[in-house]
Amino acid sequence: MKISLITVTYNSGTTLRDTIQSVLAQTYRNVEYIVVDGLSKDNTIDIVREYEPQFEGRMKWISEKDKGLYDAMNKGVRMATGDVVGILNSDDFFTANDVLEKVAAGFDEQTDAVYGDLHYVHPDDLQHSVRYYSSKIFKRNLMRMGFIPAHPTFYCRRECFDKFGYYKTDYKIAADFDLLLRFIYVNRIRIKYLPMDMVTMRTGGASTNGLKSRMGGMNEHLRSLRENGVKSNRFILSLRYFYKITEYFRK
Repeated sequence: MKISLITVTYNSGTTLRDTIQSVLAQTYRNVEYIVVDGLSKDNTIDIVREYEPQFEGRMKWISEKDKGLYDAMNKGVRMATGDVVGILNSDDFFTANDVLEKVAAGFDEQTDAVYGDLHYVHPDDLQHSVRYYSSKIFKRNLMRMGFIPAHPTFYCRRECFDKFGYYKTDYKIAADFDLLLRFIYVNRIRIKYLPMDMVTMRTGGASTNGLKSRMGGMNEHLRSLRENGVKSNRFILSLRYFYKITEYFRK
């Protein structure tokens, strides 16, 4: 099984080395690594060029103007030639060297996608977990409350994008929620939870950065639920924040 792993970059020079090194360290070798850059103005592309020879032909990359994060992700998916596609953000890295090996082992004829857990760290202290996001409790019906499997741990058969669509680029924060809602809730793809910590994620991303971001995310969640014919409301969505509090005690 070939895995296409996509990293989207824009001025990611301070964190990208950790990301790339964690990909190179993976014990599973049948990996196509795709970097989609939005014309970075720092040393991002210098880093990509530096590491490219170590992939021995398994890396491909582009650097061109895009219409934002989700447009860049779509470019990566369209460049992918693997059986399975996953996303690794440019400020994240794999928690262990055997993550992709376990991802590949998790797929069988009855599985369209797998997902697992991740933990958050402070950018200045990568060894200290500040929050643990477990996907163990996830059930389809919880999507009405805004719950999804941890998106950076989600690996899906590439054919699902052709069948059910790509990331919607007119979302600023919640296109990942919208895509997973379409895949998992509306089209009922066959999913499997892998009980493992897959990704280390720095705090401060678009979906976790402040109250304004959270309010914008809730509005986009409501829009996606409405457009996909899933009944919910602002009160139901707010209930998930009570659960999120517990994540800080499982670090």
